[in-house]
Amino acid sequence: MTLGEIEIKKTAILFFDLLKGYSSTAEGAAKAKKKLMVDNAVRLMKAGREAGIPIFFAKGNHRADLATSALILTDTNNSLNPWPDGVVTKGTMHVTGGDPSSDVIPELDPQPDDYFIPKFRWSAFYQTSLDLSLRTRGIDTVIISGGSTDVGVASTVFSGRDMDYNIIVVSDACATSHDQRAHDTLMELIFPRMSRVRTTDQVLRMIQEAKGR
Repeated sequence: MTLGEIEIKKTAILFFDLLKGYSSTAEGAAKAKKKLMVDNAVRLMKAGREAGIPIFFAKGNHRADLATSALILTDTNNSLNPWPDGVVTKGTMHVTGGDPSSDVIPELDPQPDDYFIPKFRWSAFYQTSLDLSLRTRGIDTVIISGGSTDVGVASTVFSGRDMDYNIIVVSDACATSHDQRAHDTLMELIFPRMSRVRTTDQVLRMIQEAKGR
């Protein structure tokens, strides 16, 4: 198999944190970036369903009282703002398990037979059922879309690579609400070392060609 090919029966699509709680907080330029990401994710979803590719949704699932989130020492918060007076504090969660904020956005038309993967850390693989669910279906290739690129997507790509999955990162179906340079650097300098980086159009073509084989 070449770099331009996939096998339908060995492929899954993973949508990362495309949830109501994140989509509702976007404003201005961030909202525009998220719209492009969502529009392309919808195209992937439709092509995947038509081809019979299983759909996975990784979902933030923290408790409202923050009891499942850790307080670790970092120089800055996710927005690269230093902690005031050097004191790290827990912020409020955009997404809470059991709350509508953790629901998959309606644009992706979630179905009962899709896979819903609750998670408590950045990586969709860490202490979740994702690896088990993929392996029991004989899946070795994961197409990933979502955000933020420099947070959960990056962590998931690193984890998936170390678990020997073939990862395809859909560059224009991922986005960051943080510094755009992080997204660009990952797509241009980091992800190509451990995955295939493709546009939505390129992935749709791969799916279409795989259906014809």
